Amino acid sequence: MITGGAGYIGSTVATACIEAGNEVVILDDLSKGLRAFGDGRNLYVGDIADAALLDQLLSDHPDIDAVVHCAARAVVPESVADPLGYYDSNVGKTVLLLQRLRDAGIARIVFSSSASVYAGESGEGVDENGVLAPSSPYATTKAMVEQILHDAAAAGDFRAIALRYFNPIGADPQLRTGQQNPAPSHALGKIMQAHAAGEPFTITGTDWATRDGSGLRDYIHVWDLALAHVAAVQRFDEVATADEPYQVINLGTGDGVTVRELVAAFERVTGEPLAVVETGRRPGDQAGAFAIVDRAEQVLDWHAERSVDDGVRDAIAWAEKLGALR
Repeated sequence: MITGGAGYIGSTVATACIEAGNEVVILDDLSKGLRAFGDGRNLYVGDIADAALLDQLLSDHPDIDAVVHCAARAVVPESVADPLGYYDSNVGKTVLLLQRLRDAGIARIVFSSSASVYAGESGEGVDENGVLAPSSPYATTKAMVEQILHDAAAAGDFRAIALRYFNPIGADPQLRTGQQNPAPSHALGKIMQAHAAGEPFTITGTDWATRDGSGLRDYIHVWDLALAHVAAVQRFDEVATADEPYQVINLGTGDGVTVRELVAAFERVTGEPLAVVETGRRPGDQAGAFAIVDRAEQVLDWHAERSVDDGVRDAIAWAEKLGALR
């Protein structure tokens, strides 16, 4: 079962799971997801906290043995403006979902967490023991759900793997799924929007302690991310054991890319220059960090294989296709 399975990441995870021979059931309220992403995939439309819908889904599919929980509101500025809404959607409703799953005897949970739980102030690598300092209500909801899963696992309710995503970009390389938001708020989305409008792209903050002064992120191709979920599902019982029922794993490339370098990648892929303007830091901005991914390689036998150029190329191709789906 994949919650949020008609969204950007959830739908791509579903595709990868199906290709690996796993049957999927999708629960999505379609507030952000696309119905087309659920076609032929046992799509149930509704809220993760809808008890009657969950009972129906679990009754229809008593063989569900793992849940990948991707459903969440995930726009940082929106979370700052509406913290109560975010805590309700991402934490409160997750608790209700987990209670239903526990009562149904489903004990394997793979949670879509985020590298935003880390301090992210150094521009350097961070492993799973890095300092946690979520800087927005959105990031705090991810840290809170991690704590809930940790405590529930300790109590014997579940075994759980929290996958801390760094910065997903790109689309399914076969363009079956991708970013459902036509105007994503991440840096690559802003670059693409500026290019399409013939306007300069704004680099906010050029005095960070990074190699070129611009902010740094670890951009992981969404298909690599999806394959990590397949590995987590397939190796679940080896990773989250009875003795150590809660595990955290970073998912990234293991390398940082600055904003200036992301602009350069876009220019390489398109073969066109991109006008850039520079401004000061915004409130809440951070230097960023990249993933130390030794643990993912050790326990999942997984590592990212696609480059930032691959991610940019697939994101552009998907954006051109997206209009036809809407």
